[in-house]
Formats: sequence, C-alpha cells, structure tokens
Amino acid sequence: MSAWNESKERAAITVRRRLAETGSSWQQLAEQLDRPLLWTIAALLGSHPVPAPLAARAGELLGLDDATVAALQEQPYRLTGDTLKADPTIYRFSELIAVYGPALKEAIHEEFGDGIMSAINCNVTLERRPHPDGDRVVVTIDGKFLPYQW
Repeated sequence: MSAWNESKERAAITVRRRLAETGSSWQQLAEQLDRPLLWTIAALLGSHPVPAPLAARAGELLGLDDATVAALQEQPYRLTGDTLKADPTIYRFSELIAVYGPALKEAIHEEFGDGIMSAINCNVTLERRPHPDGDRVVVTIDGKFLPYQW
C-alpha cells in the first residue's frame, strides 16, 4: 500500500473518532456540509477527494488537524482487497452482485440497449423501511446510462 492510501486511512480513523467524540452523526455532518449522506460518508472515509472548501468545513466541524484536512483532499486509489470483502455487510453486497449481477446486466441491456450504468455519475441513497418481519434496508443506485460507442 502506498503512503497516499495510508494518509487517507489515518484520516478516516481520525474522522470516525472525532465524529464519536463530538457526538455528531453522519447525517448531521452531511447536512452541515450540504452534501448527500452516502457521498459524505464515502468521501470522509477516503473513497472520494473532498474539495478544499468542504474539507476545511469538515475540519472545522470535527476539529481536525491540518494533516487530516489535507489527506481528505487527496485523490484516492480505489482498490479493494480480500480484507475489505471479509466485512459481513460488504460481503453481502459482493454476494448480491454475484447472484444478481448477470440478471441486472441482462435487464439493463433489454431496457436501454448495449451499455452500462455509470458508477461515477450516480447517486446512492439508503433508507429504512419498516416491515412486520423486521425493518428493510433500501439501497437505491440512480446511475446514468452510458451507451457503448462503436
């Protein structure tokens, strides 16, 4: 792993710690930054570069040091490994894609034609829906369709 990813990992640890110490929630932080919840979490945990003004604002809200604010602004390496997939929640998403990925691909091609759903130009939301058998997790991925250009 490069020193670049290490600085983002240290920043994520610091952000999580400061979030707990301040008694804030991710939702409150997202609202204060005027950004979507899941983007805020992903960005502050190192998956996106945070624009300088937003990184500075997050630094103010959480009492982050200059090195952490600078690390939030770095461009990440978007790599995953087996240790990431070992987390039960993340593994279930991998499992979901393994089971439903081919069906989603077929359905997208049938509905839109030859192309893909963008993972860059997309919105991801998470909701809780009450259900008699136990609350449901509703994840919505709203991605732009990108047709293949031949």
